[in-house]
Amino acid sequence: QVQLVESGGGLVQPGGSLRLSCVASGITLDYYVIGWFRQTPGKEREGVSGIRSKSGRTYYADSVKGRFDITRDNTQNTVTVYLQMISLKPEDTATYYCAAGNTIWGNIGSVSGYSYWGQGTQVTVSS
Repeated sequence: QVQLVESGGGLVQPGGSLRLSCVASGITLDYYVIGWFRQTPGKEREGVSGIRSKSGRTYYADSVKGRFDITRDNTQNTVTVYLQMISLKPEDTATYYCAAGNTIWGNIGSVSGYSYWGQGTQVTVSS
């Protein structure tokens, strides 16, 4: 059974930093991507960043390039993916979700490419 558990959200002032974590377990796919998405009420869930399990190739949405950094730590039974966020802006406020799937690279920022989702963690950027 695949499980994705996010943590690390919270309240931070504009310009501040947060590090989100996603612990993924039970994934049996040989090749997969772990992605980070975010969603605010009334809006569609948008892709923020992603990383390939094997190669470590990374993806960033234009809105977060240069401010967010995704890394992974593979163990025998789990993979932990971190999303380091700096220079946070009020528009980064959202619920952040991690997801896993065997998506093709061209679809990495789309929710349709992922089969498994975490429960989400809230990030609020406000003074």
